[in-house]
Amino acid sequence: MMKNGIFEAKTLLTSLLEKIKGGEKEFLTRHGRPVARLVSNEQAPGAKIENAIQELRNLRSGLKLNGLSWKDLRDAGRR
Repeated sequence: MMKNGIFEAKTLLTSLLEKIKGGEKEFLTRHGRPVARLVSNEQAPGAKIENAIQELRNLRSGLKLNGLSWKDLRDAGRR
């Protein structure tokens, strides 16, 4: 984990992005206090959620209910 000032990060953006792509996390600071965190897209929390959603969609596409309604099954589980 590296800390870089915002002014310094502007001049080193390309190298920071390469480090982030390699899996490192970078913090941007202003007056020594963290104001932002840079992480790769794969490490971002939203990426994990999107991957989980896509996996559920893939799983759903392969499932068959043999003519049963999912609403009927849902309602039967609530009884």
